[in-house]
Amino acid sequence: MEMRYRVMRLIVMFDLPVETSEEKRNYRKFRKELINEGFLMIQYSVYAKVCVSRQSATFTENRISTYLPSKGLVQTLMVTEKQYNSMNFLIGEKKDDVRNTSDRTVII
Repeated sequence: MEMRYRVMRLIVMFDLPVETSEEKRNYRKFRKELINEGFLMIQYSVYAKVCVSRQSATFTENRISTYLPSKGLVQTLMVTEKQYNSMNFLIGEKKDDVRNTSDRTVII
């Protein structure tokens, strides 16, 4: 039986306070954890990651919940690769790099 994967994008959007030195440190730590997890910035405070399946995206979402800062707003959105690629650019231009392709996805 062949396993079929539905490539997903997990998008993390966050608005964290950065008024005190502790809040700034928490912001930097959270952002660094996202990058270590394989997320790429698509806009300020908006990061996306290619996941091989919905299960993989859910697993990643659960891992993010283990290093959330104590204050602020963090939201996630799971979309299919097809939905992500139908994103409209109202101003600015689409960048032709790894943020907008699934080239980083390796299925073994």
